[in-house]
Amino acid sequence: MSERFSEPAVLIVGGSGAFGSRLVAGLVETTTLPVIIAGRNLARAEATARLHPPSRVQAIRLDAATVAACELTALGLRLVVDAAGPFQGAEPRLARAAIAAGLPYLDLADARDFVSRFGRLDAEARAAVVVALTGASSTPALSNAALDAITAGWRRVEAISVAIVPGNRAPRGLSVMKAILSYAGRPVRVFRDGAWEREAGWSLLSRLSVHGLGRRWASLCETPDLDILPARFPEARSAIFRAGLELSVLHLGLWLASLPVRLRLLPSLVPFAKPFLAVTGWLERFGSDRGGMVVEALGRDADDRPTRARWSLVAEAGDGPYVPTLPALAMIRRMTDPAAEPVPPGARAYVDLLSLTAIEAEMRRLRIETRIVSDHPTPLLVRALGAGFATMPAPIQTLHGATGGLSFSGEAEVQRGMGMTVAPLAALFRLPHAMTACPVRVAIRPGKGTERWTRRFGGERFSSVMSLAPGGEGRGMLRERFGPFSMDLAVIAHAEGLDMAITGWRIGLLRLPRALSPATRASERVDERGRFRFDVALFLPLVGLLVHYRGWLLPEWEEKHG
Repeated sequence: MSERFSEPAVLIVGGSGAFGSRLVAGLVETTTLPVIIAGRNLARAEATARLHPPSRVQAIRLDAATVAACELTALGLRLVVDAAGPFQGAEPRLARAAIAAGLPYLDLADARDFVSRFGRLDAEARAAVVVALTGASSTPALSNAALDAITAGWRRVEAISVAIVPGNRAPRGLSVMKAILSYAGRPVRVFRDGAWEREAGWSLLSRLSVHGLGRRWASLCETPDLDILPARFPEARSAIFRAGLELSVLHLGLWLASLPVRLRLLPSLVPFAKPFLAVTGWLERFGSDRGGMVVEALGRDADDRPTRARWSLVAEAGDGPYVPTLPALAMIRRMTDPAAEPVPPGARAYVDLLSLTAIEAEMRRLRIETRIVSDHPTPLLVRALGAGFATMPAPIQTLHGATGGLSFSGEAEVQRGMGMTVAPLAALFRLPHAMTACPVRVAIRPGKGTERWTRRFGGERFSSVMSLAPGGEGRGMLRERFGPFSMDLAVIAHAEGLDMAITGWRIGLLRLPRALSPATRASERVDERGRFRFDVALFLPLVGLLVHYRGWLLPEWEEKHG
């Protein structure tokens, strides 16, 4: 079939699918490369091929699961692209066949398991002097290119978040639906607060604002970036990837539907893929065909200032489904250009290979707009203390000065008060039991005007949420919430550190009697070894000492990176 072409062709397996057909269109429109569309359904491949000049596009039947290297060699190819999917749970058989045939390969995989295992082909690819790339899609290729662009020159990246929010009319096939349902409600390994933990897929529900698009729901999505981002940015304390459905009824409906999986009443929602797909089809006329993507980072810029940078994309009038194909299109352009710098041989994920500028150049023919904005957010305690923040020692400023979140670890001892009422009251606030020389870890996760402090003493954990007290900006007044209870704190900063005292307390919005208010003796200092030291004692009227914990902490990124 390819003998009709005057030069070697690009093979697009899955070229009749939602994304493959758009990649074919991009190649025909912006290059002179001949294209062969391949798939198990020859009729579908031929139907897509007929949309283009026969001198540029042909169709063949090919099963990527069983194809042999000799079959690829016989086609007279320049490059092999897998745009078929689904990649979840799949083996890289096409990639292995391409390597054996000595042909460059790339795919549009966004499946976490597929991309993580792809590096096993590296030795084969290097031995054959072949380039094999996976993830030439919105994630991880585009997301990482955007992240590299917005954090260029930074001293430290502290937190990363990525989100994709397609329009409701974006094409969704059965394979896409199965991919989403494969992780909804099931445990997803995610890096948060400086440690790996398990969260349910489609949890971490949040509202996301995209410039030019408005507010959309977004939830935890399992993608390759959940592994790649913490590896590429080891100082980051969190790396979250979310996805969203435009219609609230669909997004929140899937969140609710995932609850039986979270409760282990169902193993998976995948068997319900066809009914879910039918529901989305019924609601397709609602919503819009406008989608977007956001990549945000928080950290310290080249001047060591707290910095937040955000890259966002908005695709108009149904052009959103082109976005996952653009990194592949840009890479095909590079790999087939004799004047371009060669891509080093080997099998790996598509990151660090093309700049954001190169990928965005593929958007010019489409109704897609991108923008980058940045600012310098003020940490919570800086807002509370104003100029007084700078009077404190550097280790204390470090702990309270991150806007992207940091985590600290060290050693502590805990004392409990005496009396029958101490244990139930301590349990109410989940305060730690008495311990000596126990490991301690503190993770600070900033939110919108808040900070969540999670403290782990040995195997025990308790959390609180810090915010400014009403009228507390510049006056050193904070509010700390433990569940329904909150305490107002007066913070005094000085050259030795800071001190805090409780000035009032409440349950919900109800102010409680001052005579029954807890009292605290809390201080933060720096010891002779330059370590952050804390000393916190909490007392209750008629009870006396409730808990007293003290110890030292060091930043975890500093421990790991010197």
